[in-house]
Order: sequence, then structure tokens, then C-alpha cells
Amino acid sequence: MTHELIENTFFQYFGNDVLNRADDAAVFSANRGDIAFTTDSFVVKPLFFPGGDIGKLSVCGTVNDLVVCGAEPRYISCGFIIEEGFDKSDLVKVIMSMAYWANEAGVKVVTGDTKVVGRGAADRLFINTSGIGLFKSDLRLGVGKINEGDKVIITGTIGEHGIAVLSKREGLEFESRIMSDCAPLNKMLMNVLDETGGIKFMRDPTRGGLATTLNEIVICGNFGILLEEEKIPISDSVRAACALLGLDPLYIANEGKALLIADASCEKKVLELLRKHAYGRNAETIGEITKDNVNMVRLKTRYGVTRMVDMLSGEPMPRIC
Repeated sequence: MTHELIENTFFQYFGNDVLNRADDAAVFSANRGDIAFTTDSFVVKPLFFPGGDIGKLSVCGTVNDLVVCGAEPRYISCGFIIEEGFDKSDLVKVIMSMAYWANEAGVKVVTGDTKVVGRGAADRLFINTSGIGLFKSDLRLGVGKINEGDKVIITGTIGEHGIAVLSKREGLEFESRIMSDCAPLNKMLMNVLDETGGIKFMRDPTRGGLATTLNEIVICGNFGILLEEEKIPISDSVRAACALLGLDPLYIANEGKALLIADASCEKKVLELLRKHAYGRNAETIGEITKDNVNMVRLKTRYGVTRMVDMLSGEPMPRIC
């Protein structure tokens, strides 16, 4: 429904050649070369969850939106909307977290804004971040570069972030504690881009999870995607939690994973580079681009049956980012 809102309302009035590409960041030319520019707002509830907090999430989310476009993140802004009465000590914790993860990602917070609204006009704290990234080479990623036979690669296990946030929000206790995968992926992914020449497209599967992200890709191209269920990395704890709650891990949000589409000739090299990094040690090839079933995502199950994987309709877990 959000996808339809964006397509039918925002694009109708704001549409232009840059925006209509619907990438994670806008890419356009400046006097000294192309730059990437992105913005995102964070309303996660609760503000602190296993493996992260709204501050870490805002930095990592912005950094990742830039790097999946092929740009090296450099600068970010931060805008705070604070509810009257919000505990200052919690605000300091969030700011310290943002500073730490900005330093880890190698980006600078260079501008910002602060607004305090009346009690009840916001839910404690909302954050907006924007980011600027620079391109190190002439390489440009995009759906138009994807061809039949290209491999679909995920950098690790899926579903941790959404389940971690939900467990904290609802006070759920599982046999093993599930931690959010929230992480800055720029150093790992820039290394892959530098060391291989076959990356066609990248995106981080956040809201709507892996399945929705893949559907967003195929509707923009003249191809289909065939996934292999057995190869999709899902931890036992996430699988068990989803079974208990009646959720499909394919639709659960991630904040520290990236989806890569690469030429088959460099598949092994890409996996090797990803697995050397802490954030990519569980990377797997999970499918490939096909010429049949155009604009569709299909899943070959463990039992050899192939089924359709549709775009998510509705949101099983709101406010996870």
C-alpha cells in the first residue's frame, strides 16, 4: 500500500527523471562528478531494542541506502523531533550511539535540526537523516544492467531486525535471544565493488523484507527471479519465532543485510569477499535471474514445488524502522 501511495500520489506531483528511477538514493551530476543523495525518517518503537537503537538505526539506514547505489557515504544530517517531557538521558544515549556508528561507518554529521513538539504530538522521539555519497569510479548500478543468468546473493541471515524489535515491543521471550542485524555495510560493499567488476545491482531489504524487495526489482525489469528455498539463510531462532507468530521470514525487515545481483562469472569471488567480513560471513547465493515468468518472483521449495512470492500486502510489524 505504501508502494502504491508513492507511485500514484508522490510520483504524480513530484515526478522527474531523477526521482522516477525510485532508487534508494538519487544519483545526479555535480560540477566535480556524480553524487548520491538520500533521506530517511525513523519512527521505530521501542527506541532501544536488542542489538540497536533509533540512533544506530538512523545512521546505518542512511549509510546503507547510499552504498547500495555504489556511492561511498561521506556526510549525513540529522533532524530531531522530540516530544515534550522526553527523558534527556535517553536523548544523550541516542546521540552517543549516532556518533559512535557514524565514526564506525566513516561519515561525518555535518548539519541538523531540532524541534520540540507538545506532549502527545509525537511518540517520544523521531529522527530524520539525509546523506551524501560520492562515486569513486564510473561504475553505475541499476535494474537495466541485469541479465538472464545473473546470480541473486544475500549477505546473511534474514529477519533478525524485525523479530528483535517485535520481541522487545511485545515483551516476548524466545528460547534464544534474537538480536537486530542493524549494521553499516558500506566498507564491506565498497570492497566488493572495488575488487570485482560484475555487480549489477544492490539494495537493502528493509520494510517488506526480502520478498517485497525482489518484487520491486522485477516489476522494473524485463525478467523474472527464481529463488531456492533451501539456500536462503535463516537462523533457527528466527525460523522458530516466525512459526510461533505465524509470520513469513521472507517478509520480515532487515537493517544489516544487502541484496546483490551479480554476473555469474564473479559469483564465487563476491561470496569469498563477503564471507571474509563480519557482516557477510553467512552470505549465500539464493537464486538467479530468468527470462521466463517476467515481472514475477518464484520460489522453488524444499519439496521441489515452485510457488509465487508476491509483494507484501499490509505490514505485519509497523514501526520497525
